[in-house]
Amino acid sequence: MSVFTRLGPLLSADGLPGQRFTLLPPGDAGIPVGVSPLGVALTPDGARAYVANRASNSVSVIDTATNTVTATIVAAGGPFLTAVSPDGTRVYVTLFDDGTLGVIDTATNTLTATIAVGAAAVAVALSPDGARAYVTSQGTNTLSVVDTATNTVTATVTTDPMPVGVAVSPDGALAYVCTVGESSVNVVDTATNTVTGSFTAGDVPVIAAFSPDGTRAYVCNAGGDSVSVVDTATNTVTATIGVGSLPRFVAVSPDGTAVYTTDFADNAVSVIDTATGTATGSIPVGNGPVCVAVTPAGNRLYVTDNADDAVAVVPLTLVPSQGTTAGGTIVTVRGHDLAPATAVRFGDTAATILGNTATSVTVKSPAGSGAVPVTVTTPGGTAVFGTFCYLPVPLLTGITTTSNPNGGAGPAMGPYTGGGTAVITGVNLSGTTSVRFGSRLATLQSVTDTAVTVDVPGVPSPGPVPVSIIASGESVGGLTFTYLDAPALTGVSPGSGPTGGGTAVTLTGNHLATTQDVTFDGIPAPFGVISDQTLTATAPPHPAGGDVTLEVTTFGGSGQTTFTYVDGPAV
Repeated sequence: MSVFTRLGPLLSADGLPGQRFTLLPPGDAGIPVGVSPLGVALTPDGARAYVANRASNSVSVIDTATNTVTATIVAAGGPFLTAVSPDGTRVYVTLFDDGTLGVIDTATNTLTATIAVGAAAVAVALSPDGARAYVTSQGTNTLSVVDTATNTVTATVTTDPMPVGVAVSPDGALAYVCTVGESSVNVVDTATNTVTGSFTAGDVPVIAAFSPDGTRAYVCNAGGDSVSVVDTATNTVTATIGVGSLPRFVAVSPDGTAVYTTDFADNAVSVIDTATGTATGSIPVGNGPVCVAVTPAGNRLYVTDNADDAVAVVPLTLVPSQGTTAGGTIVTVRGHDLAPATAVRFGDTAATILGNTATSVTVKSPAGSGAVPVTVTTPGGTAVFGTFCYLPVPLLTGITTTSNPNGGAGPAMGPYTGGGTAVITGVNLSGTTSVRFGSRLATLQSVTDTAVTVDVPGVPSPGPVPVSIIASGESVGGLTFTYLDAPALTGVSPGSGPTGGGTAVTLTGNHLATTQDVTFDGIPAPFGVISDQTLTATAPPHPAGGDVTLEVTTFGGSGQTTFTYVDGPAV
């Protein structure tokens, strides 16, 4: 089984598949590149981005100062993912269809060499000194170690089946290889080029990324809609964070304060706060986002929108860019030379500074109203970092489902596998940017001032979960959604009756309390719920004898058994 049949296209050119921080400008469709862009990587100075366009067999070079394509490099063989050498002189691109690794000279923007690594070459990562490139090959279940000075393979490491992503620790001592065949992460000792261990992060781990200090790794689990936080000292998972639907790639901000995942099905990028270990929301991008790269300053994202043949550029200077009029919203301002910041003002009002780094200032917003400029003052002067919008405080009043067995509105419950839609009601909801059911992020359908409609996400197991929203920069809760098991039928008594109907049938099983419909061969039957384990029904008339499907539908799903209609005597 290939990686493409496990979850549909995964990091593929043929259809890969919260709090919204900074929206793209209206009408901005991104930077046009080649057909079906996948990988994107930035040079160390952030001046250029290199984008692998699989279907057009090319690599686009983007000037990040103007956000325009300045060169297109021919790279036959299905360009997949990219990595830039630490000195910025070379770009490495996996050529999936040819099973090779391409080498691009950034001075001339030409493909200067290809290195055979193994069938279906997927991902490439470099050692911190740039002396070695590590390449995964799905067709051979291997990790190739390439000497970048000679462009030769010096070692081949056998991995678990279907390796996808590879990441090298900041000290270069180990590499994590994500394999979807076993849903495992292999730990490779780069000194000996051997697999020294393996651990389970989540369902279908595809890509990993290390924190700048190397103490943690973040593994993107495409099958579990989650990111696993890994303690690299022990190679154990310390937390699992729910993100959007079908996450495909993960990247860490240069200062280690944020993690970003591309959520293919949601057309968004989820944002994780590493201090709290929570997903604080999502950034809308184009269609079918696959890969994301963070600028060295941490103030912009470059995202490949596979279905749009474009790259979205997302500014991160003000995160989030809205909050309540009461103030108190935690806002991160990103840029350059911010360590000596002495004041941050929202309009004319000073905010409370909570912390500084060279590339970010974290503040608590003051009370205010309307849209105001946010300025940062350092000994070198004052600069504007965006506009902050003050919104009224939201209030939640209820939640109902809009799709249930009988149609119309229903109670806040549904199958734990997810599905259907829910409407959350309240006031001042127009600023809603994310909704969570427990730890799972729901996909927004529509938002008004009094109602938010979402797709109900699945959860690991039945039971009640809190429902919360982020609106106007504030987290608001107080609602509950109950996830249910599907009904299971274990007995039907009697198991047969005349075609004329009228047979009183007792059904036994489990999870029957929320029964909404009972049908015999699709014909509705009168019923009564006795308990969670028992219900009664009256068999309706049926045109012919024989076995038919008896189906019970609840808010948790449906269960089936059989009932036999018996023909009456005839001459």
